[in-house]
Amino acid sequence: MHFLITGSAGFIGFHLARRLLTAGHTVVGYDAMTDYYDRRLKEARHAILAEHDGFQAVIAPLEDLAALRAAAAIARPDVIVHLAAQAGVRYSLENPRAYVDSNLIGSFNLLEVAREVAPRHLLLASTSSVYGGNETMPFHEVDRADFPITIYAATKKAMEGLAHTYAHLWGLPTTCFRFFTVYGPWGRPDMALFKFVDAIQHGRPIEIYGMGDMRRDFTYVDDLVEAVVRLIDLPPVQGRPVMISGVIDTLSPVAPWRVVNIAGGQPVGLMDFVAAIETALGCRAEKLMRPMQLGDVRETFADHRLLESLTGFRPQTPVTVGVPAFVDWYLSKYQVQ
Repeated sequence: MHFLITGSAGFIGFHLARRLLTAGHTVVGYDAMTDYYDRRLKEARHAILAEHDGFQAVIAPLEDLAALRAAAAIARPDVIVHLAAQAGVRYSLENPRAYVDSNLIGSFNLLEVAREVAPRHLLLASTSSVYGGNETMPFHEVDRADFPITIYAATKKAMEGLAHTYAHLWGLPTTCFRFFTVYGPWGRPDMALFKFVDAIQHGRPIEIYGMGDMRRDFTYVDDLVEAVVRLIDLPPVQGRPVMISGVIDTLSPVAPWRVVNIAGGQPVGLMDFVAAIETALGCRAEKLMRPMQLGDVRETFADHRLLESLTGFRPQTPVTVGVPAFVDWYLSKYQVQ
């Protein structure tokens, strides 16, 4: 199949594109190569993808509709996977316009291109942050997500709604998946795992927010990619919901549109996560305990049953396996002795 993947130089986009290229598919990767974090890491990811004959890169922002259209003309995509976004909860407090430009205007442009090329399946990355102030656990896809507490979450929820409208108006089979704290090799430097490992290796203390009393539904990147690959072959069909006892489908009654959590439903305490890092590095971290940060939540916890009903799969890699894999990559990549 032919794929157009936005955000191909990003953490998740790189892993997905590599998996698809290895399987023999062609991928046109679209990425703005912004300087939100070190571009050299993004360039290294694209260099690995470029080792495959089936890969072609287009470097441009989502806000450039003409460039997106040109990329789609090159790709002739059977499937579009929209992963590009301005990421990060905390950065949205510093630079909100970047989120509006990329996650709203950019996603609108992507939807316009999808309407024009009519792929067999459009998949868009959303986030667990859309659950916002919801304190009922685990998070079910059908829970209300009307109370976002960050600009990042608000832009992603708006993207979901806009995608539903396009699915309804133009019969565009669309799946929105909500990620939960994805981690693993080639991860972003602004994420906690990278920051913790880098600080410990360089003799700096790590900052533990929420006084350590936080839990996350950590999802290892290979598990996430497996889930996405399986969902690719399952475009929503209006009128054909999942019919499994106890599972509530999110299939729209008026559009071939669905939203799916991607997580294992096994939240891990922050201090247990830190302990896994210490074990992998073979040393203890100096810890600075801090209060909760603005826009943060105490816990994320996904209901995984819809994903498992659709695909027969749910993420299960424990942090005791995933964290050492990241540490091995980090030590190799940055040649830390």
